[in-house]
Amino acid sequence: MRLAPYACRADTSRGRAWPEPESGLRSAYQRDRDRIVHSIPFRRLEYKTQVFVNFEGDHYRTRLTHSLEVAQIARALARVLRVDEDLAEAIALAHDLGHSAFGHAGEAALDEALAAFGGFDHNLQTFRIVTRLERRYAAFDGLNLTAETLEGLVKHNGPLTSPPPRPVAEHPLCRDLAFDQQPPLEAQIAAIADDVAYCNHDLDDGLRAGFMSLEELRDVPLVGAALAEVDRLHPGLDANRRTHETIRRLIDLMVRDLIGEAQRRLQALAPESPDAVRAHGRPVVAFSPVVADGLAALREFLRERVYRHYKVNRMSLKARRVVRELVEAFMAAPECLPNGWRERAGPPQSRATAETVRDYIAGMTDRYALDEHDRLFKLNRERP
Repeated sequence: MRLAPYACRADTSRGRAWPEPESGLRSAYQRDRDRIVHSIPFRRLEYKTQVFVNFEGDHYRTRLTHSLEVAQIARALARVLRVDEDLAEAIALAHDLGHSAFGHAGEAALDEALAAFGGFDHNLQTFRIVTRLERRYAAFDGLNLTAETLEGLVKHNGPLTSPPPRPVAEHPLCRDLAFDQQPPLEAQIAAIADDVAYCNHDLDDGLRAGFMSLEELRDVPLVGAALAEVDRLHPGLDANRRTHETIRRLIDLMVRDLIGEAQRRLQALAPESPDAVRAHGRPVVAFSPVVADGLAALREFLRERVYRHYKVNRMSLKARRVVRELVEAFMAAPECLPNGWRERAGPPQSRATAETVRDYIAGMTDRYALDEHDRLFKLNRERP
């Protein structure tokens, strides 16, 4: 595929913090993607909560399956818009590496418990993982990703409106990340593919959990139209197939809308380089107003019927307690941190200890956090 002039190009990348010989088999962005997939934090995503804790059911999404769905949608969008699919995929696969155990409940608990030391932000934690915490390569810490991949991760929620925080500001490529500008098109694609994926799979998981029925979705914009088409074309379909046919039409509707709206904006802007996309005052990849309104209504429905369901609230309550008690224990007694982490910590309640505790707990999977909590607070003869 011939890339459009506004696409990021691997052969003209802004480079890596630590220069490396180019590969004769893979582009720079393909190497980024492969390093992410082979990293330990990526494997941990299999046991990190999306909405439902991993042990609640084998078929609910995890952070790993969510990231794979985001990457698939991102590649589809990138292909049609003629930008670099590998860069869009790399950003999509890495965007949730910094999430803590237990989903947003765990993140909120970690943020609150460490508020005196800057709190917790999963996007910044992702940056820390790929630039510092993953320690496998002989010549550098992190994954030594290209500037374009790092830019997409830093600007996952759009341009930064304030000076970059310390882990980003201290990075050698800081000047190349154009914080106050829009992300390149590949990063915009990865970010909005995240929205498409989570809205649809959280709806699917909510139906699987029995939090609502398909019939209750008839009055929800976008969903109701997709359901009506399924019933018209396939009357009498069983519940599982009916749900899947509805969700797949909903994803298709959103993706087609994104492509159409992006093409209209690209035609009006006529960018001749990725920098022209960065300098534009608003995103190029976005939903049309009608679909954006429908998506907002769907998000509100999910908020009330899934994210605030009493069963989710109960599990969130437990999760926040586990994370909070882990933070309190290690902040008060950093000597209880395991080898490799204990050496990084400082005195009790110090900033050095807070940063070490943040990195240690944020990297935990759901089950590891529960096991560590048991090891710290349960008295028994079997577990030291």
